[in-house]
Amino acid sequence: MDAATLLVQRIHELTSDRSGTVMVAVDGWSAAGKSTLVARVAPLVAAHVIDGDDFYAGGTTSRWGAMSAAEKVEHCIDWRRQVPVLEALARGETARWHSYDWEADDGRLMRRATVLEPAPVIVLDGAYSARPELAHLLHMRVLLDSTPGVRSQRLIEREGSDYREEWNARWDEAEQWYFGVIMPPEAFDLVLPPI
Repeated sequence: MDAATLLVQRIHELTSDRSGTVMVAVDGWSAAGKSTLVARVAPLVAAHVIDGDDFYAGGTTSRWGAMSAAEKVEHCIDWRRQVPVLEALARGETARWHSYDWEADDGRLMRRATVLEPAPVIVLDGAYSARPELAHLLHMRVLLDSTPGVRSQRLIEREGSDYREEWNARWDEAEQWYFGVIMPPEAFDLVLPPI
């Protein structure tokens, strides 16, 4: 069974066993295919999707370079801003947040708020989305598995080889820390095969 079918099946099991909103985090290494998987699954389970990259904390190359792997994991995605968003949706309320301004890429947030209405299923899509600090809000934490070679090739295709090298220098050690120490595969509720 492929990853999308497995995830749809598990989400249907969760929604049939409970009332209220089901919260799912889809996590994985960079370029594992998380967003592709979520785009396939969301329409099949009536899910609304939160892009975890909206909560990027920003920072200069020198700032990130001065951090340890553990510090990068702690600060990369501002999970503290994600908490009230997930809490509102869990209560069946509309959620609002200001996304990171990727065009400016200087730490600013977008002026216009992103608005998301409640739905039977909410999917938080992105690296570090299954972190322990959010566990009390999540009904299922999913790891999308992938191989380093496939991920490297996807980064090159998506962003170019220079970007991949810069990305690896900045983030590889952080992802190794996160998936090796904080959220190893056995910490997830579901580990999906590569897509």
